[in-house]
Order: sequence, then structure tokens, then C-alpha cells
Amino acid sequence: MKRSFLTAVIRRLFHPDTVPARSSRQKVPICSVHRRPRQEDTKQSLITRTISVAAVASLALLAGAVVAQAKTEINFWHAMDGQLGEAVSELVKQFNQSQGKFEVKVLYKGTYPQVLAAAMAAVRQKTPPHIVQVYEVGTQSMVLSDAIIPVYRLMKQQQVAVDWADFLKTINGYYSKDDRLYSMPFNVSTVILYYNKDIFKKAGLSENPPATWPEVEAASRKILAVGAATCGFSTTWPSWTLLENTFTWHNQPFATNQNGYTGLDTKLLINSAFGRMHIGALARWHQENIFSYGGREGQLDPKFINGDCAMFVHSSSAIGDFKKSLPFAWGTGQLPHWGSPYPKENTILGGATLWVLRGHAPGDDQGVAQFLKFLSEPRQQMWWAATTGYVPITKTALDNLEKGSFYMQNPEQRPGMSQLLNPTPTPNSRGLRLGNYVQVREAIELELENIFTGKKTVKEGLDAAVMRGNAILRQFRVTHGASPQGEI
Repeated sequence: MKRSFLTAVIRRLFHPDTVPARSSRQKVPICSVHRRPRQEDTKQSLITRTISVAAVASLALLAGAVVAQAKTEINFWHAMDGQLGEAVSELVKQFNQSQGKFEVKVLYKGTYPQVLAAAMAAVRQKTPPHIVQVYEVGTQSMVLSDAIIPVYRLMKQQQVAVDWADFLKTINGYYSKDDRLYSMPFNVSTVILYYNKDIFKKAGLSENPPATWPEVEAASRKILAVGAATCGFSTTWPSWTLLENTFTWHNQPFATNQNGYTGLDTKLLINSAFGRMHIGALARWHQENIFSYGGREGQLDPKFINGDCAMFVHSSSAIGDFKKSLPFAWGTGQLPHWGSPYPKENTILGGATLWVLRGHAPGDDQGVAQFLKFLSEPRQQMWWAATTGYVPITKTALDNLEKGSFYMQNPEQRPGMSQLLNPTPTPNSRGLRLGNYVQVREAIELELENIFTGKKTVKEGLDAAVMRGNAILRQFRVTHGASPQGEI
């Protein structure tokens, strides 16, 4: 339509004698008077025609510009606010400026559970976003969902090459099924130990962080004895930090069926002898202010930030924000370990991955594939790790950061990275693949709270957590036992 309109206008300009036939209402003059055009008439006609041609040329350029700017929109829902949300927006901006075909529209949808709920509601209404950020506990539910396109399949269909072998094994394996990656790792974190160097100095302690739980206890007792702080350490996400990661770090089975990877008929094992020993120590320490219970889920306990607690067991994702906000000298260390006789394996992933949802045009899927590839490239991975504290997902990005002395200049980021470098994770340390794990984690944290507040003994609380969690897992198996496997 645009071309026909412009063609008609141009024809009128260059062929003014070609005019539409008069309608019956037009009056035809009785006679015509022919005269030679005056010089000023000729000049005026030339000027008018020149202006008209310029106007049409401008219209043509404008129409072309409009067409060129009509990018395919890709909707991306995420759960990152504050400094992390700004970093997400910057990555999206970089992608949009790097090419002219696709425009990623980024939208913050609230917390991880809120984003997952909103995405599933949109799927039911047949209005899903193209990409949704889902935290690690939603992995099994997403894998068994018929709402997704597995990322390995998307890349193959769209003929977008990705070197899967370059992905770190602990990261690739966590989000894979049958050795094929189902979602694109994005904000990869793990649990580490933060410590207040000023408090350690005041207590006469070494600047090096404690490496074992007995060392954490000893340091805390000394800090409390000299009045350098009112508590030894606090934590957040207690199920993730104190159980899930601690079990894999010590190569202990968290659940049957290789932590859920080999079957849906899975049962929790957190009330094992190791679990009772570990949670028992925390319960005793809580009574002595060595450990301060910080609440369920991701509530950020202010006691470390305020200088009341000397140490904090928390996600490595807080590094970027802590660099800007903490008013004291601080450092990081690996998640404390119990030592012999337990081996040291690897911690597991926190954070989230990006899942591709079905129901969009093939042209849209090409844009999704290009965006995910862009995010996984070394340049973006290096920028993302340096800006946020998250762990790079590929060996190339990690090697480049090492060669550039990044970890020497930013030693606070080394512990989290080093905990994920196990080249051959065991069935116990690979990760967790449990259905409805959002609800399972809630049940576990409820019972941990009952233990730390003295409402239940360690055995009673862990047994209750197992009973509650197994009921949720059993319901998931009944619901999803014969469900689609995420294929398209």
C-alpha cells in the first residue's frame, strides 16, 4: 500500500498532464485560451516541482525508516530488582543495540515465586512471555511442563550454534536432562561465608576467614568474649544454605534417587545422622548467640549489615550490592566444612535460569535463540560476573577472568567460583531435582524454625520436615508421573 501511494504521487509530479478523468459534476470550459507560458510561470513551476520531489523523497526515506525500526519484540520477565535489576536492563540494552531485528522488552515481575506464578498464569491464558526467569527450585516442575521449549532443542531448530562443552560441568549438569540442557543458566550463585574484618581485628583474630564449622565456633566464642559483636553468625535461605548446600558440600545424599535425578518416587533424607549432627550443632549455637536464626526464605537479616553479627552465610549474589553499601571492611570465604571424615565435593547452584515458553511464532523463537546465545558469550559473561558477583557459566569466560587477574583484584569473588569447579560432581553433589520444591522448601524451613526456637527437638523437627516434604513429593509424582517431558 505504501509503495502504490508513493508511485501515484511520483507519477503526478513527473507527469502532470496525466490527470484523473473529470467527474460529471465538473464544469468543462466552453473555450480554451492558449498562450505561451511566461518566464516567471516557468520558474514557479520548476520550484514547485523541485519542492514536491524533495517532499516525496523525504516521505520515502521516512517510510523506509519506519520499516527498518519495526523490530520483533521479545518479552522477558525476571525477578531482579535494585542493582541486579539495573544490570539486567544493561545487558538487554547491549543486545538491542547489537543488532537491528529484535527488541527485547524486559519486565520486572516481583520475587521468584511471583514471577513463576505469573508466568504459569500467562501460559494458561495463552499469553506467555517468550522468556521467564525461574529459580533453581522450580527446575523439576519446568522440566516436566509442556509449556517449555528445551533450550538445546530451540538452538538446534533455529540453527544457532552454542558450544555446550564450554559450559562448566556443575552448572550444565544441574539444569540438564539426559545430558541435554533444558534452560539457559543466567544468574548463577552459590552460598559463601561473609565476615566483618573490623570485628575480627577487634577480637584479635586472623584476617583469614574460618574454613571449618569448628573454626566458626571458636572465632564466634572469642568475638563474643571480647564484646566485638553480639552474635557470631547469621544466615538467610536456611534450607538452601544450611541443608541443601551443606549436604552436597559433604557428599551426603539429600534425597533418594540421586537427589531426584533418576525418578519421581523420591523421599527426603535430611533426617540422617549427618543432618541431625549438623542441625544439632546449629541449635546448640543458637542458644549461645554463636548462631542467630535470621528467618525463613530470603529475608536479609540486618544483623550482619548493622555490625551485630561477625559473619553471614549468604549467597554470592550479594557481593555487588555489598561493595556499594557495607560501611566496614569485609571479606569472603568458602562455606564452612566439617572436615574429616567427610569429603569436600562442591556446593550447588542458587540463582535462576532462563526458560523459553511455547506459543510464539518461529521468527520470535529466532530472536529468543539469538538473545540467549548473546548472554552466554564470554564478553557478556565477564561483564556480568564483574558487575554482580555471579559466577560465569563457561570455561572461556572463567579463563579470561583468571588471565586478566580479575580474581586477584577481586578476591571476594573467588570462594563462590572455586566451590563450583568440581570437574566430576557425584550423584550426591550434582544438585537437587525435586518436584514442587518451592513447597518442600517451605516445609523444611518451617521445621527448622521450630527447632531453632525450641518448639521441637532436632529429631522431631527433621522427622516432621521429612514427613511434610515426602507428602508434597508424593503428590507431585501422582500429578506428573505420566506428564509430557518438556518436548515440543
